[in-house]
Amino acid sequence: MIKITAGQAIAKVLISWDIDHLYGIPGSSVNGLMDGLYQEKENLAYIQVRHEAAGAMAASADAKYTGKIGVAFGSGGPGGTNLINGLYDAKMDRVPLLALIGQTETKNMNTTYFQEMSQLPIYSDVAVYNKQVVNAEQIPYVIEEAIRQAYKHKGVSVVILPNDLVEKTIEYTERKEDKYIPMKTSPIISKKVIDNSLDMIKQAKNPVLYVGLGAKNSSDLVEKVSEKFSLPVISSALSIGTSIPNDFKNYIGSFGRLGTKPAFEALNKADLVLFIGSNMPFARFWPKDLKVIQVNNDFSDIGKQLTVDLGIYGDAKEYLTKLLDSDYSITNRQFLTASKINKKNWDNWLDNVAQNEDSGLPAEAVLKEIAHYATEDAVFGLDVGNNAMHAVRMLPLTGKQQFALSAWFATMGYGLPSAMAAHLSFPDKQIWSISGDGGFSMNMQEIVTQAKYNMPIINIVLSNQSYGFIQHAQILNDFMYGVDLQDADWAKAAEAMGAISFSVSTITELKNAFKEIESIQSKGNTQPILLDAKLHYRDPLDTSFLILDPEIYSTEEIAAYKEQYNVFDMPALSEILKEI
Repeated sequence: MIKITAGQAIAKVLISWDIDHLYGIPGSSVNGLMDGLYQEKENLAYIQVRHEAAGAMAASADAKYTGKIGVAFGSGGPGGTNLINGLYDAKMDRVPLLALIGQTETKNMNTTYFQEMSQLPIYSDVAVYNKQVVNAEQIPYVIEEAIRQAYKHKGVSVVILPNDLVEKTIEYTERKEDKYIPMKTSPIISKKVIDNSLDMIKQAKNPVLYVGLGAKNSSDLVEKVSEKFSLPVISSALSIGTSIPNDFKNYIGSFGRLGTKPAFEALNKADLVLFIGSNMPFARFWPKDLKVIQVNNDFSDIGKQLTVDLGIYGDAKEYLTKLLDSDYSITNRQFLTASKINKKNWDNWLDNVAQNEDSGLPAEAVLKEIAHYATEDAVFGLDVGNNAMHAVRMLPLTGKQQFALSAWFATMGYGLPSAMAAHLSFPDKQIWSISGDGGFSMNMQEIVTQAKYNMPIINIVLSNQSYGFIQHAQILNDFMYGVDLQDADWAKAAEAMGAISFSVSTITELKNAFKEIESIQSKGNTQPILLDAKLHYRDPLDTSFLILDPEIYSTEEIAAYKEQYNVFDMPALSEILKEI
């Protein structure tokens, strides 16, 4: 037992859980916490962000990259409320995060004091654990419990800390029990369930294997099941590289607006989907007559997005292993052959788009250069919008590379903070952020943070002077308003904040800039780098809805669609099936 301040006890609890950094901005209501962090600065790094929202987003990304809980704090009043976007990102993407919220001294509470507010209701929806401490002695216990609940429920824990309690000296004894991330257990999958699955696979003509994050680190099993039953593999966007590498021969892409043409068409022609380890919300847009086998280790997720024909509560890895142990297999399924041809056509089309600058620099050209220069274990922080769509389609996410994205909450401004989190977790790896100009401008101040902490992150801005993801939705509704963005010289702005900067508007300039960036990095650079790619806005191909199938659309409708998106070299899957 030792006598220390409650603020120092907080730091010691965090360190005992193998937490080595946290994000925030000082304030009078977190002075006790800041003093505690100062006392433990050798073991727990304080990262001074320039906006609390960025700190919470970075903490959420920490958990996505490493599986370990992320930590952010905010002072009372606006400091705490600024955390909300990052907290909701963690909640909706189901990762553990601890938020420490400052509060005015207890003597001032309930007296309409400066920045004093009722905080518990603010976090009641976002948090799985939401407590305000009532005495100094309980603070270490509450922090311990908050961490455990965040891990248990894969969510956000909030602890509200009146500053006078945090500054108080207490008797502290470190807890001795083992501290580890709990593993989720699932029931044993029965032979009957496997037999029923095999019967459905045997009866299907066009079956598809769809994998989500529940199949993380099981790519070898996914590949073997695909080969055993001749199944094209589709994934959620977040699962690329973790559940399946995108260079696997039977992989045809992800489904949805961030996805690919072959994935969309395969799911719309399929008669059976093995929906493994996913609760992907856009599954509700799959054909209604599609038979579905859903396997999930969260019982409440089964049947949540669509009606299933066989719902299996269990672990994806166990299910795939037991399918492999069966005697049945099938080779040379025509549907798989056609889907692979469709995927090859898609890849060729993307490459052709990347080389065509008749109307200006295409986003695909930038992603092609990133893919060329990215190391095999590079880590990417992705913003949301068209930039994420281009990245998911074109980055070489073959298993060793990884990325973080605000998926379900889809908050803009995520690219820079998530790249900072990647650098802190993987300081020896090549780190990138990829943002649109809309998302970049929301957290561009964090270039200063990157410069302050010597983070040689390569920040890419795909600047098309538009909220492009929203502009596409407006185009579909025959209007456009409020989505155009005033252009700015992001390179000069970043240079003023401490970055090495480039601005390009042609493929030649782009290639030259990347050569120079490679040279700079090879010399041990410690400054952030920013490349402002001035793009020509082009409405990107939306792969959540395609007008290409002659069995559904008229010749006139298809011709108009091909003209709009220049997809003349990509026949529909139905046409490919007829030719083989």
